[in-house]
Amino acid sequence: MILDETITLNSGVKIPKFALGTWMIDDDQAAEAVRNAIKMGYRHIDTAQAYDNERGVGEGVRTAGIDRDKIFVTSKIAAEHKDYDVTKKSIDETLEKMGLDYIDMMLIHSPQPWKEVNQSDNRYLEGNLAAWRAMEDAVNEGKIRTIGVSNFKKADLENIIKNSDTVPAVDQVLAHIGHTPFNLLSFTHEHDIAVEAYSPVAHGAALDNPVIEKMAKKYNVSVPQLCIRYDWQIGMIVLPKTTNPEHMKENTEIDFEISEADMDLLRRVKPLDYGDFDIYPVYGGKM
Repeated sequence: MILDETITLNSGVKIPKFALGTWMIDDDQAAEAVRNAIKMGYRHIDTAQAYDNERGVGEGVRTAGIDRDKIFVTSKIAAEHKDYDVTKKSIDETLEKMGLDYIDMMLIHSPQPWKEVNQSDNRYLEGNLAAWRAMEDAVNEGKIRTIGVSNFKKADLENIIKNSDTVPAVDQVLAHIGHTPFNLLSFTHEHDIAVEAYSPVAHGAALDNPVIEKMAKKYNVSVPQLCIRYDWQIGMIVLPKTTNPEHMKENTEIDFEISEADMDLLRRVKPLDYGDFDIYPVYGGKM
């Protein structure tokens, strides 16, 4: 089954390749969404300090009726935390909010504070190293099993690789049909860094693309299924987000193969229009 597939990260930790993303899921809805996903077979749940739903996600993990060590939990350090002490404190706060003894993986959410993304040249190299050291220490203390980053570009990754003892286990990035960071994928492959794809359906923008719609019909699948399979076939860990149990199940039904010719066509799809969501920094906007 798709939900049973794992890869081994460069840290030696095994991670399920399919996850439930929880961005924009309210805290009071998160526990039920997580329980439904775990009941369905999901074993990887992704949240973040910035999502304001760590409490609910933690509740869902604790009350799902599955042993804790069978569920892989990821959270992310707030993008504004570029200080050792602040980062270290935030890790303890995440553990307390979630009611968990450890987090399987912690990521730096962004190399820049969100307000500076897409409008500042400051990559916060020293601040990211300070946050990274706090995360390394948390691993040594048994609070986190493995660590990585999110939204990091090549230069941001090189800063961590060259100036620390730990190569990031993953880089979680925006990756979907119409926006696939192929140069970054080549770099991460060279350094044995796994890539996680968030927003595989481009926060819904892919639903209105005629090329993607036509291709989905060809394979007799939904547009989300085609989009998720595209990222999966490239070799990325995928993190589709939904609270709808039917969609949760449908998202996992990607046991089909896109031909190489069709993959080439999908790789050449032009950038998508994110509509109202283009205000968010991850989609190119400014806050």
